[in-house]
Amino acid sequence: MKSIVSIAIFVALACAAACAQGNYEIQVYGSETQAPRSTMVELHSNFTAAGHPGSAILAATNHAEHETVEITQGLTEWSELGFYIFTSEQSGLGVQWVGDHIRPRVRAPESWHWPVGVSLSTEAGYQRAKFSPDTWTWEIRPIVDKQKGRLYWSINPALERTWHGPDVNLGIDFSPNVKVSWDFTKVFAGGVEYYADYGSITNIASLHDQQQQIFPAIDLNVSPDWEINFGVGVGPTAATDHWIIKGILGRRFNWGHSPPHPKNSQP
Repeated sequence: MKSIVSIAIFVALACAAACAQGNYEIQVYGSETQAPRSTMVELHSNFTAAGHPGSAILAATNHAEHETVEITQGLTEWSELGFYIFTSEQSGLGVQWVGDHIRPRVRAPESWHWPVGVSLSTEAGYQRAKFSPDTWTWEIRPIVDKQKGRLYWSINPALERTWHGPDVNLGIDFSPNVKVSWDFTKVFAGGVEYYADYGSITNIASLHDQQQQIFPAIDLNVSPDWEINFGVGVGPTAATDHWIIKGILGRRFNWGHSPPHPKNSQP
């Protein structure tokens, strides 16, 4: 009986450590940054239809509604600064503050004329131990993307590091994200988004213990000032929340005369 309890706690800890951030902001980034004198405000709404039940020390993800506010300010033609506010809502618990992250990002300027878009994001912040045993974390995320005709793809081979929590000794964690989509019309694009956590980069976890999520997703390109994304994700591995419904609604505000970014600037 003790061994069963230990295994259950281990699985819950592993899922919370790897999924805590992903279940709040589920997005494959594009390489573009916000233009100077512009601000993007996004609401990330994620409902876990089938997740882990929680434990005495960890909040459940099952039937949890996660709402994240992301505010991104353009600094220069090649840099921006983002800030996140994470919240969680469950029956009987109400709305709870989970934590905050800050995210500076830089990109290769268009004047370099590279064949692909390239940017580098770094993110650091805090989440309450009730929602993530690893309370202080850091991430560095290279981003490479390309719009070629109707086809768009983006690769985010993210590396993560725990500063405070049980995963401190695991070192660097490898969490790649990938998106491939096709513009069926000028307004409607559909494709697939992939999110994973393979564990320590020096000791890749077994498939059973890896985080794997696959999201068929759509994007509605109604205006350069709006971002609309919707997807339903399945987690095929034992350590992953099995069903998640996610949506992103973003609005760009321009404070000067900077021209709006082209369509492929949308993450």
